[in-house]
Amino acid sequence: MTEQQTRVLVVDDQTLVRTGFRMILGAGGIDVVAEATNGTEAVEAVRRTRPDVVLMDIRMPETDGLEATRRILAAPRADDADRAGEPPPGRPRVIILTTFDLDRYVYAALSAGASGFLLKDVTPEQLVSAVRTVRTGDALLAPAITRRLVQRFTRQGADAAALHRDLAALTPRELEVLGLLARGLSNAELAARLHLAEATVKTHVARILAKLGLRDRVQAVIVAYETGLVSAGEREATEPFPDT
Repeated sequence: MTEQQTRVLVVDDQTLVRTGFRMILGAGGIDVVAEATNGTEAVEAVRRTRPDVVLMDIRMPETDGLEATRRILAAPRADDADRAGEPPPGRPRVIILTTFDLDRYVYAALSAGASGFLLKDVTPEQLVSAVRTVRTGDALLAPAITRRLVQRFTRQGADAAALHRDLAALTPRELEVLGLLARGLSNAELAARLHLAEATVKTHVARILAKLGLRDRVQAVIVAYETGLVSAGEREATEPFPDT
């Protein structure tokens, strides 16, 4: 897969923001196939252009980014299975854009299926890196603000009895990996902590997602916090964009 194959839809009601993102992504070898000014336009643009990644502003007139994200991710693209080299079927990855680092709607967007979020003041390098990260099927969990968001808006203080029944399918090692992943550790950091090869860590993460029926690391983090496997005070600092 080449970078030129990555197709992006930029959704924002501000012309300057859309123009700036188009220029930055273009310079990074990423193709902006369409722009939209609100959520309604975004849903239609996804149907029309079939992007790989959607950069979605969360606060817009008419239909906001949260509702648009729900609609987009509820409508799989049936023909994706025929597109060689694509990530697993058949919906674009959504990155939420916001100027508010603790916007209450962002957690809801992550729960609705978004693959992560960025503040609008990210650097050009971070923007390009974010698109590449989610394009390959990973989740954009790196910014410390994501963990703060999860901390604030998930249930806290749940006891062990409240654990989701599906966690029983995980081995002790997989539970350990999930707990560390939810605290913000990258694959490289997980490997160092557990004295494992990175390839082994990636295998553990893949098995966790498969057993729990989760799409990506964002959903895994949400499950870890919501079930009480990890509490808010246990998160750890990590670098801006961890290895995937």
